[in-house]
Amino acid sequence: MDIRTFQPGDEQHQAAIYNEAAAALPKFKPATTQEVLRRTAARDFDPSMRLFALVEGQPVAYAVFNPNGRVSYPWCRHGHEALAEPLLERMLATMRQRGFGKAFAAYRGDWTSVLEFFKQHGFKVAREMVNYFMDIFDMPTVPARRSHITPLRPGDIATLFTLAPQVVGARTALELEQYLCHNPYFPPEAIFVLRGTKDPAPRGAALLITEPTYADPKVVDSAMPCFRLGAFGTEGMQTKRIKGMFSFLCPDEPRCGAVAVDLVSHAANLLSDSDDISGLAAQVPSDASNWLRYYQSNFRRQGSFPVLECKF
Repeated sequence: MDIRTFQPGDEQHQAAIYNEAAAALPKFKPATTQEVLRRTAARDFDPSMRLFALVEGQPVAYAVFNPNGRVSYPWCRHGHEALAEPLLERMLATMRQRGFGKAFAAYRGDWTSVLEFFKQHGFKVAREMVNYFMDIFDMPTVPARRSHITPLRPGDIATLFTLAPQVVGARTALELEQYLCHNPYFPPEAIFVLRGTKDPAPRGAALLITEPTYADPKVVDSAMPCFRLGAFGTEGMQTKRIKGMFSFLCPDEPRCGAVAVDLVSHAANLLSDSDDISGLAAQVPSDASNWLRYYQSNFRRQGSFPVLECKF
């Protein structure tokens, strides 16, 4: 058995290996060579992050890691399942050599064999990503509080970054600014900031995506391991674009519910005349316990998926 990195022409091998290896798993969706070709043709594609195991010169297994540390299961053709372990070991060793601090995997919760493999090789469940929905008819009215909401202003980002740095996926305030203010999939106007009447410093912020062509949250499979565009905590991830996506940012503390109510109420007001969006979608990491408590009390839970981590 030899292990090498990606070479042009491997796209058809990858699709065939995956389709054979994963066909029996719940909600399996076949891969196509064209889908793989789109990924390998991307400007930021790095062939050294895609490893193939060969037997007698033919690819029979593969594994992928991404710049953000996300790794794939080592998919193997039938009869070659023993290659999964050495392929995973090579992938993790390569990541350590490149200075990664951890690897993480995200798969459906009912793909138990895949999840068990990772657990047996040093990965632990770090959190669940929980998806929620609130129907537009269930949204609250704007409360009469002594606070006000404004658009994002220059200088707000540094303060916002300090509100919940343990939850936000951006590593620096500059990364958060790039994500919020220069994102090709939503405008800076999608962010609004809650301030006190006496102190203009941000107490919280929220993001609302109103693009009507994005996916309907009531139709998509909420158990699929898809990080959602706009959800705080998913910065730096490959994301699925959902219309009506709402996410709030404030300190993860018991009093966060009061901030969230104001921000949700403002979002409801913004959507009051919308014919294209039927409610607010949300995604929250389970280790943001007070955020989770607010969503559980006020939104309808749809589904979730686990995130497993292995720290080096």
